Parts: sequence; structure tokens; C-alpha cells
Amino acid sequence: MNTHFPQLTDIRSPTFTQALQHKIDTKTKPLGALGRLETLALQLGEILGSHCPELKDPQLVVFAGDHGLVRRGVSAFPQDVSWQMVENFLAGGAAVSVFARLNQIALTVVDCGVNHDFLAGLPAGAGRPGLQVRKVPGAEQGTADASEQAAMTPLQCQQALQNGIELVKALPGNALLLGEMGIGNTSAASLLLARLGGLDVELCTGAGTGLDAPAVQRKTAVLRDVLARHPQAQAPLEALAAFGGFEIATMVGAVLQAAHERRVIVVDGFIASSAVLVAHALQPLVLQRCVFAHRSGERGHEFMLQHLGVQALLDLGLRLGEGSGAALAWPLLQSACAMLREMASFASAGVSEKASEPVESV
Repeated sequence: MNTHFPQLTDIRSPTFTQALQHKIDTKTKPLGALGRLETLALQLGEILGSHCPELKDPQLVVFAGDHGLVRRGVSAFPQDVSWQMVENFLAGGAAVSVFARLNQIALTVVDCGVNHDFLAGLPAGAGRPGLQVRKVPGAEQGTADASEQAAMTPLQCQQALQNGIELVKALPGNALLLGEMGIGNTSAASLLLARLGGLDVELCTGAGTGLDAPAVQRKTAVLRDVLARHPQAQAPLEALAAFGGFEIATMVGAVLQAAHERRVIVVDGFIASSAVLVAHALQPLVLQRCVFAHRSGERGHEFMLQHLGVQALLDLGLRLGEGSGAALAWPLLQSACAMLREMASFASAGVSEKASEPVESV
């Protein structure tokens, strides 16, 4: 698949990083006392190229799409839940809607291929607040059934990637939080992890929307058949086209563009991480710009994080998706930046630093 993306550059500069680390180390605290918040502050400073980083106009984007594989019984919920949940997002009633509103994060829902017309009955050219329609021509209802054919054609996959690129170009701010919605998309993520991570699909497959143990076994068997049907789909974009979905492909394009623009990319759970998995396989330096919000309760996510060699900020047993974990982690990023900008140093506060030799107690 001949798709070319801007080549990512290494954002790390030893001189800059050393100066930033020195600033963190000389804050009024014992060395390393803020733990992983210090590591996060260092990363955010590197991404934004600033000793006083400031997060501006955060954008949480929920990428939504439907999957033809759902007809094989891989989800506990019917496909109609995809469009119903999109309406819930737009009405402000979903978990991610609540968390985004609480944290003053702009929320946009993108119809990448939901089997529903959200603009039905509206005048031609009219839109809806908070909604962007980025369907791929010829696949407006979602992906094909990957157990019968490729989920999308190479051209459709390329168009979805381009949609994600163009979407991010038009968004303000310097932080992109990833969310998603699509009944059946844990199956697509499991397939991508199995193929690109070289893992047995059983390790990658979990309960998704709430399947019981026998149903998970049936889901695993279906996914094993899908993998066997597409043995030639080994390269990242070939696997993406074979397994789907449109929301993941659009997210891959968005991730690559956000990384190119040096935005902070806040990665939610299993599905969002699968998009980063593909983006990383294309351009490994994308990980420099990614903050992984949480470790999902979905079985494959731990293996995905291990494959990428990253550690998530939170571990709350979440498995909702939507970008809910990204929104919950957002205050940690704000705190890390505020620490760099506002916390006094030993010198500025007139506080004595640690003695070079232990002080004997009297």
C-alpha cells in the first residue's frame, strides 16, 4: 500500500533534556520525590520543546465506526449501539462527555463509518455541533466482514488515514486525546495485536463489551479463522486493511499527524493503543509524543503495552473506551506542567538543599 507520511524527527536533545531534568531535580523536594510525575513532566517538556510547558486547547476526539465482523457474534451488544452511543456523546450523556466537560476538554465525535446517517432530515450542507462526518466513499456503513474478505480495500484504508490527517490539521491546541466507539472494535484491535505483535490470538482476546467465558472462546475461534484467512497481511497497513476498522485507520492518520505537529497525544485504552501500535510500526518515533493514560482491563492491552515497551499512568480496571481513561488522566498532565512552571526551586525559595554529608542527630 503506497501511503507516505511525513518522516518524524527525533525530538530528544541531550542538552535540552539535561537542562530540563536539572530544573526538575532542583525543585523544592527531595530528588525524585514526585515519582512518575517527574518523568511525565520531562516527557511533556520534550514534546512541547519548553522548560515551562503549557497545555492549550486540548481536543478529545472520539472516532466511531462499525464492523462487518459483528455478524459473527463477537460482541455482546448489537451493532445499533454504535450509533446510539454517538447520539449519547452528542447529547452530553456518556462517561467521556461528563469527564471532558469536567476537565474543560473540547469533545468531537467523528463518524468514520457508522451504519447510520446522523444528518438525516437536515438541509443539504448542514451539520451538527460536535460531530464531524468523515465516512469513506463506498463504505459508509462500516467495514466488510473480515471473516469473508478484507475489512477494507487498500484505497479505502488510505482514504481513512488521510481523513485522520486532515482532521488533526484543522484542530486547535497542542494536545490530542484519543477516544473511540464501535461495536466489534475489540476484535479488530485483538487481530492487529496478534498479527503485528506476533502473539497467539488467545492472549489478545478478551470479553470486550461483556462476553462470558464460553462466548470469549467462540470469539477467539472466529478471530483465529480471520487471521488464517489473511496470511498475506503482514505489513502494518496491510493488516489494518484486512482487519479494520475505519475508526482505527482514521485514528492512525490522526496520530501520525499529531506526532508530526509535536502535539501531546494522550492514548486511552485497548482500541486507541491499537492505532498507536500501527502508527508505531510505520514510524517508531511516534511513541516519543504519546502518553498512555491507563492500563485497560481488556485482556490484550497489557500485552500491547509490553510490546510497545511503555507504561501507563493509571490502572483502574477501566474497559469502557470512549476516551474515558484519557480524560481521567488529563489532570495528571496538567499537574506535571504546572509543577515545571510554578513550583519554586531551592534557590528561588531560599530553602536549603540536601546536605552533602548526613547530619548527625544530637
